[in-house]
Amino acid sequence: MGDTLRLAVGVMGNAAALLLFSAPILTFCRVIRKKSTEEFSCVPYTIALLNCLLYTWYGLPVISCRWEKFPVVTINGLGILFELSFILIYLWFTSAKGKKKVAITMIPVILVFCITAAISLLSFHDHHHRKIFVGSVALVTSVVMYGSPLVVVLPNLVGIPLGILQLVLYCKYRKRGIKEESHKWDLEIRNEEKSKQLQLVINDSNINDKS
Repeated sequence: MGDTLRLAVGVMGNAAALLLFSAPILTFCRVIRKKSTEEFSCVPYTIALLNCLLYTWYGLPVISCRWEKFPVVTINGLGILFELSFILIYLWFTSAKGKKKVAITMIPVILVFCITAAISLLSFHDHHHRKIFVGSVALVTSVVMYGSPLVVVLPNLVGIPLGILQLVLYCKYRKRGIKEESHKWDLEIRNEEKSKQLQLVINDSNINDKS
């Protein structure tokens, strides 16, 4: 009973993962049809590629015991094919600037996977510790993958408090500036009136001297 339940849950998990990996197909059909990426980010697909690479490595016999994680290997191996296809389509239709961004994001993906694979092979000598290490790295990558679409929203979230701070400072010092300008204007008017009165006194004294 327990093995049957575990198999059923594994099949449902693989089906859900397949839907997740195939979801961007409609987006890339539109990219092919319009021959443009419309400047959307490729970061979610490169992070998803890293996630699939790590979980495929996690399921292989070199990390896990024999082929106990075979369903993990199959679904994430399929995910690697999906993500590589999406990235290649993106590269084909994006601008030169977009190609540079993809290259910049792919470098850390390759480095993280290679470093994780090397550490798991060279630093750990049993399946248990290798599984814990690779699984932990893959878990962190999964969290980043699900949060990567927020890359468009995060700059705006940071910009909201900064914009509010600018408005507060503007209102505060704008009032002070108005008061200072008003005070300066009053002083100028007073000085001008004093100079006029002084000029009148001088003129009157000149007239009296002449008479």
